[in-house]
Amino acid sequence: MRILYVDDEADIREVAELSLGLNPDWEIRTAASGDEALSVIDDWTPQLVLLDVMMPMMDGPQTLEAIRQRRSADELPVIFITARVLATDRSRLMGLGAAGVIAKPFDPMKLAPDVAAIVKDHGRV
Repeated sequence: MRILYVDDEADIREVAELSLGLNPDWEIRTAASGDEALSVIDDWTPQLVLLDVMMPMMDGPQTLEAIRQRRSADELPVIFITARVLATDRSRLMGLGAAGVIAKPFDPMKLAPDVAAIVKDHGRV
């Protein structure tokens, strides 16, 4: 599975890339912004996007909207990664069409299994 991880914090991108890379069947790429993510999506076709909610310039929901202009939710599911984990925040993000929401900071040893569980639960990818 090809996964794009988008986060403006370099250290978190690196940890996520290492964590997700523990699954030998996954190919991981990262992007530092919504704009960079769109460029990656245009040049490389991920099967799943993990998307930070709070980013400068173009936040996660805005990036999701731009992704949806290029690909449908069935073509490219998105999982939000966020420090905002109240039920209302989670509901709002799911209402935007996210496949799931993972709390940040995440446990690096649990990130890959958490992603796999969301993908399995939604029957995507």
